[in-house]
Amino acid sequence: MTLTRRKFSISSGAALLAGFATVRAQSEGRIVLGQSAAFTGPAAQLGIQFHQGARVYFDQVNAQGGIGRQQIELRKLDDGYEPARCAENTKKFIADDVFALFGYIGTPTSVVALPMAVKEKIPFIAPFSGAMALREPFSRYAFHVRASYNDETALIVKQLTNLGLKKIAVFYQNDAYGKAGLDGVNLALGRLSLKPVAQATVERNSVDVAQAVKTLVAAGPDAVVQIGAYKACAAFIREARKAGYGGTFYNVSFVGTQALADELGKEGAGVVVSQVVPSPYNPARPIAREFADAVKAVGNKDVQANFSSMEGYLAAKLFTEGLKRAGSKTTRESLMAGLESIGTQSFGGFAVSFGPGDHVASSFVELSMLTGDGRVRT
Repeated sequence: MTLTRRKFSISSGAALLAGFATVRAQSEGRIVLGQSAAFTGPAAQLGIQFHQGARVYFDQVNAQGGIGRQQIELRKLDDGYEPARCAENTKKFIADDVFALFGYIGTPTSVVALPMAVKEKIPFIAPFSGAMALREPFSRYAFHVRASYNDETALIVKQLTNLGLKKIAVFYQNDAYGKAGLDGVNLALGRLSLKPVAQATVERNSVDVAQAVKTLVAAGPDAVVQIGAYKACAAFIREARKAGYGGTFYNVSFVGTQALADELGKEGAGVVVSQVVPSPYNPARPIAREFADAVKAVGNKDVQANFSSMEGYLAAKLFTEGLKRAGSKTTRESLMAGLESIGTQSFGGFAVSFGPGDHVASSFVELSMLTGDGRVRT
């Protein structure tokens, strides 16, 4: 099967002064960010890797004196990829007067946290989710780095149908994330007057896939599009193959590419994953070389260059650019104005675009394939 690389490029209200929180953070010489994410449980690698990538960039900035003599501090709290725990973490961050919420991992957690951030007028930056529910209706407090799940599933469906594969099934997580991905697949198929031949679910943080395997294998699809995290998707792939399924598997980026490859090992050969950031393994783009050098400079074998950590690095880079543009008096309002002033530019070959009314930096999508030796090819 031949994969094509595709790049998609698609192309405020009244300001309120930030309150005591901003003044306090500034007087202490720190810009404090709060990140609620899975750091334990079956989705832990997503939080760990994104956080590591962001820390690589922020630590570089701080080592050079910070921004306006202020250090950037990224605080983390573990939510285990559970919305109720995420809500409690967000309450703690609000009580602690963090400057912004950053790098929340996942749709079901982010859709709980975003309204809390909006209510408190706290910027909500770079959620690790492509759900349209976080983008529509537009919120002036939400800033997205990555493309949407609609962008990813459109590319996946285009690739499959170009290959003549039209019997497409969907295996999805039974929550806001899975349904967002399913909506994207249905939208893309609907444009071609097609619909899924079958669909089945798995519960969040579960690997109980037996019924889903039975349902989807019985439908005999050409391919299965998976909207889940790496543990459940790996379990489904293994069990479907044991059941005799010989078709192909396509995943969206949230699966956690390296984590999926690690879970599957040799069984990962041929599994496809859509990506929303450039490959950290391909030195063709300056941003990939910059990231690889930054990870190497850390000198910590636990910090890996992969797609999830690359997204964390890019999110931190974009946030810092907004901070630089915020002016000498750093407030939440000046940060948001700084981010909106970025306009259209290239971050080392990764095109970004922010402006008033446009808080989605990128619509970049391309496909990658796992190899049998645990690597990723784009």
